Amino acid sequence: MEPQEITEVLNRPLSRELLDRDVARLAYVAKDGTPRNIPIIFAWNGAEVVMCTPKNAPKLQALRENPMVALTVDTESHPPQILLIRGRAELDYVDGIPDEYLQTTSTYEMTPEQRVEWEAEVRSLYTDGMVRIVVTPTWAKLIDFETTLPTAVEELGRRRQERQAT
Repeated sequence: MEPQEITEVLNRPLSRELLDRDVARLAYVAKDGTPRNIPIIFAWNGAEVVMCTPKNAPKLQALRENPMVALTVDTESHPPQILLIRGRAELDYVDGIPDEYLQTTSTYEMTPEQRVEWEAEVRSLYTDGMVRIVVTPTWAKLIDFETTLPTAVEELGRRRQERQAT
C-alpha cells in the first residue's frame, strides 16, 4: 500500500474518530510462535500509533524477534466500524512515564483527586520507566459496512451482481 493511500484512509473522519478512542487490540506473534491479540491503550500522534508497556512485559521480547504487528480499533455498536492497521513495532525504552501514556489515560473517568492519586501510583509502580511501542502504519483499511466492507464480503457482492445480471 502506498503512503498516500494510507494517509487517505487514516484522514477520513471516521478513522479520526476511531483513532481518538482509548483501546486498540494489538496482534503479534509470541515467542512460542502462537498468535496473541491483546487490548492495549494507545495514542495516535498523527503519524504513529504509540502504546506504552512495562519494561518487563513478555510481548517485548516477542516484538524484538518479530516486530510485525496488526492493530484493530473498533466500535461495539451495529453496524460495526473498524479500523485495521498493520505496521512494524519500534521499541523505545524511556525513563519515567511517557507523555503518551498519561495522554491515553486522560479520558478515564476520575475526579481530579483520583487522577492525582492514580498518577502517583503509576509513577511509583514504573520506577524504572516504560517502553513506547511505536507503530508507523504500512497498511490501513476502514470498514464501516455502509461504504466499505471486508474484502471477502465485497467479493461476494460482486459475484451476486454477476449472477443477477445473467
